[in-house]
Amino acid sequence: MSQITLVLPYLLPLPEFAPDLVRALQTPMLASLLARSTAHERGSAPDTSLALPHEQWLARALGLSPEGRPAFAAAAMRGFGLEPAGGTWFIVSPAHIQIARSHSMMTDARHLGLLEEESRALYDAARGLCEEIGRPLLYGDAGTWFLRADDWAGIGIATPDTVAGMDLTDFVPRGAAALAYRRLQNEVQMAWYTHPVNTAREARRLPVVNAFWLWGAASDPGPAAGNLASTGVPGWLRALSNRHLDSPGALDGALAQDGMLVVGSLADAALAADWHAWLQGVQQLEEKLFAPLHAALVQGRIRKLRLVLSSREAIAEFTTTAMAQRAFWRRPTLERLT
Repeated sequence: MSQITLVLPYLLPLPEFAPDLVRALQTPMLASLLARSTAHERGSAPDTSLALPHEQWLARALGLSPEGRPAFAAAAMRGFGLEPAGGTWFIVSPAHIQIARSHSMMTDARHLGLLEEESRALYDAARGLCEEIGRPLLYGDAGTWFLRADDWAGIGIATPDTVAGMDLTDFVPRGAAALAYRRLQNEVQMAWYTHPVNTAREARRLPVVNAFWLWGAASDPGPAAGNLASTGVPGWLRALSNRHLDSPGALDGALAQDGMLVVGSLADAALAADWHAWLQGVQQLEEKLFAPLHAALVQGRIRKLRLVLSSREAIAEFTTTAMAQRAFWRRPTLERLT
């Protein structure tokens, strides 16, 4: 029998929408897992200026930062087979920034649809500019590159999901090191402005890649992640995983031993505040994830299940067991989502 920790970012609705969304859900297995629990804890994240609650939780759980700082870069490099080799590394995320009259805003990177060959071409155009100023740039995947900048270690830059859809004025880094970062950003933007990749994307009415977002500073990859599986997550988090599931339904291997499963399929809808799509996503998880997990608990294939749920503002943990699921006098309810 195994012990499983299931991390579900964005399954907690925001308070202003929670009552209506919870009433619309038809998820009896999720209701049973939440209501028939042996432990329940919920709280607001003390500071979400640099990372969302689930990102802070992961940083602590994976031994990368006791304070919950999003220090993912070095560990993600190891997942891509790259050697951090000392120094301070950042994750570089190609991005599309929209400029409005009063503010600028970064689009959710999931909407870029950046192909591998497009990313490689943009990476090649940026690499020379980075190396000219002594900043090695390494390639991970289409949405995940890595930059070494030891003297920028103090820059506090938020994760892409923290800033997606928000006014970037509130997240622009300050200080001398930040000035050098913005200078490099401007040079790369100019190199990409008329790049054939962006010309072709514009012709196909796709968002152009007109900026990059630097974040996740780390110098130590930390301990190995252990048995960590993921599905529907960004490339940097997939790189931290031992295995990536094609869908939440591909559970059999993940349930065979103790471990953690991160399911990121609700992020797109939640960040876009598309609550109809969010409801559909939760209903799909009921069939592909919650029902199989409930069955595995009742059948004794899982000894203990911990659920870690979050929103942009809060995080909640629930622990349940086979014995707890037999407590028929506890009515299954989704009230704990509100």
